[in-house]
Amino acid sequence: MDERNFGPFATRGALVLASGSPRRRELLASAGLDFEVVPSPGAEPDPEPGEPPEAYALRAARSKALDVAAARPGAVVLGADTVVVAPDGRILGKPEDEAGAREMLRLLCGGERRTHRVVTGCCLFLPQDVEGARRREEFWAETEVTMGAQPEPVIAAYAATGEPLDKAGAYAIQGRGAFLVEHVCGSYTNVVGLPLARVLEVLVSWGVVIPGQD
Repeated sequence: MDERNFGPFATRGALVLASGSPRRRELLASAGLDFEVVPSPGAEPDPEPGEPPEAYALRAARSKALDVAAARPGAVVLGADTVVVAPDGRILGKPEDEAGAREMLRLLCGGERRTHRVVTGCCLFLPQDVEGARRREEFWAETEVTMGAQPEPVIAAYAATGEPLDKAGAYAIQGRGAFLVEHVCGSYTNVVGLPLARVLEVLVSWGVVIPGQD
């Protein structure tokens, strides 16, 4: 990033976020990390038939990180992908339009109180060593989100705000969609788009991130 961030941690060396998500960028910046944003040039893969949400999120995160890591051999690269898993098991990405957003929201909260899962896959690469090899670590995080029953007029009104159109599952817990959520079990930042505590744990263990200093 162009300006130094101030927070509880500091970055040692080059760190690249292989995602254009403003939410992930804000979460990393909130921790005080300095990093560069280089979105993956490749298209996000589609889920394969019968593929578990955890496996799909990891595969998509790996694809993003691999594309950027190939071009940035001297940097730590972080790729991430978040999906919403409807109560019926369907994997929900981002809606294509307002009608698609309404359909997703009906699955999550239409007419009755329901609980769904949010899964984020993360893939991190260390810089290349002297032999050109790169250490990689992958993990996924899961959060359960309970939404109260919403009538069709409320679902339609929220979809019409435009906020759901670039959000997995068609809602933003940190935005106008906060009213939909009754209860969260697990990492809140995971629902936003990145399990920040787990990511920092890995980066600290690698010595890439250290406690911030004045």
